[in-house]
Amino acid sequence: MLVLSTLLFSETLIHAQSADDIIDTYIKAIGGKKKISKISSLYTESKADIMGNPTVIKTTVLEGKGYKTEMEIMGSVIITCITDQGGWTINPMMGGSSPEDMPEETYNDGKNQIYIAGPFTIYKEQGYTAELLGKENVGGKDAYKVQLTAPWGKASEYFFDTESGYLVQSVQETEAQGQVMETVIDYSDYKNVGGMLMPHTMNLDVGGMFEMNSIVTKAEVNQPVDPSVFAKP
Repeated sequence: MLVLSTLLFSETLIHAQSADDIIDTYIKAIGGKKKISKISSLYTESKADIMGNPTVIKTTVLEGKGYKTEMEIMGSVIITCITDQGGWTINPMMGGSSPEDMPEETYNDGKNQIYIAGPFTIYKEQGYTAELLGKENVGGKDAYKVQLTAPWGKASEYFFDTESGYLVQSVQETEAQGQVMETVIDYSDYKNVGGMLMPHTMNLDVGGMFEMNSIVTKAEVNQPVDPSVFAKP
């Protein structure tokens, strides 16, 4: 009877929590809103392996204004840039040496990256709805499964470790070469950067057709960033 009562009480606690509670716990776990709000820019360098090809990824984020990544692979420099107005890319490996505007859907999927802790610090203001879908095992640990649905209907799933509160995985559908595929990103090795804990190891898998493993080797906060770096050439 004691065991049954304990299980019922545990289930009650799970259902009493909401998706908002889980996200709030995550924000507190990585430093809290006050500390995060003091970070106006973030620059990182990561060593990465893309399908067996080593590269360095340089990422610049200016809070609420812009996000830019640059990486060189097999002699080609690939640039992805997102701002609060739109996005563009340069991808010589796809036959383009000139900047091209992002399709609207691609931009919408990625525009939360212009926020240091996006989308979790701004999802309510941006009109997203959050729903707790229970718990699942991720990497051998229990994780809360939260679904965020954008105002235009696109849903993504996020998994938060039930013990640490950290985000450990995200899952969303993306379109590549005319095919809809599931993009899974695993996050681990959280370290303090300017008062905020951020994952230093990320593993990305796009439908089993594209894989990338990256480790952050350098991180700087609140360095001056000229907004012109996000302007399309």
